[in-house]
Amino acid sequence: MFKFISIDSFYIDGRDARTTIMSLKSKVEADIKDAMRAKDQDKLRALRAIKSLILLEETKGGASGELSADDELKLLTKAAKQRRESAEIYQAQGREDLWAKEESELAIIEQFMPRQLSDDEVKEKVKEIIARVGASGPSDMGKVMGVASKELAGQADGRVISTFVKTELAK
Repeated sequence: MFKFISIDSFYIDGRDARTTIMSLKSKVEADIKDAMRAKDQDKLRALRAIKSLILLEETKGGASGELSADDELKLLTKAAKQRRESAEIYQAQGREDLWAKEESELAIIEQFMPRQLSDDEVKEKVKEIIARVGASGPSDMGKVMGVASKELAGQADGRVISTFVKTELAK
């Protein structure tokens, strides 16, 4: 028949199943409630921005209503990139108040993203991809970037990947 188990004792790959099974939208909604209870305005602002992006993506023309894991990752990557670029601009203009706001929102967004690879790890992955694709020079950059962008999506910034691909192909 049926076997009922307590979700409190259910683990997947050593991680708590409650965080693994929940969609990004439900995680964000739960964190919004926690931030409201804690009266954490910075966290609340960032979480509401993420929820807004999710709702816009779900209701976009032709969308099925549910986001896939890839769509969620693309959405978070886009939001993080926007915050990163805004922070750079604010810092260059000497607007420390706005820079700090963008940096705090970026830190919250990154909590929902997979772990970012270090520069050394990205460099090793790029070397593996170049060997696998059989690239020999800068003219093969498009082939390598296509594969590298797919494999390293959400794990490394596109500019970082591009820089390492250029330097490795130039050798």
